[in-house]
Amino acid sequence: MTENTPRLELSGIVLDSPDAQALAAFYERLLGWSREQDEPDWVKLRGPGGGPGLSFQTESAYVRPVWPAGPGEPQMMVHLDIAVDDLATSGAHAVAAGATLADFQPQDDVRVYLDPDGHPFCLFLAD
Repeated sequence: MTENTPRLELSGIVLDSPDAQALAAFYERLLGWSREQDEPDWVKLRGPGGGPGLSFQTESAYVRPVWPAGPGEPQMMVHLDIAVDDLATSGAHAVAAGATLADFQPQDDVRVYLDPDGHPFCLFLAD
């Protein structure tokens, strides 16, 4: 950082949803994180170790992404990478929390799941 560079710190990642409360509840079950902010159309979760939060905002014009997207289909704008110790156990937990295993799996050591609103997230083995 140079003298002229202002301090910029990533505070969190925001996912749009037709129902912020419902999507936040899914990620609470998945990650075990707690609510730091809780409003009808905005929820922010924070992990026990700190770091950037994960927020959800209600978007009435939300369009579910298609993964993988083909020509003319709504594409994902972001996906989450989640490190795990065991793909099978963590995948079963994700499904129990409400995720769906994606049909297309591009890598043997990564599992792609879709949250209830269609946002892809990847489980991968921690180093």
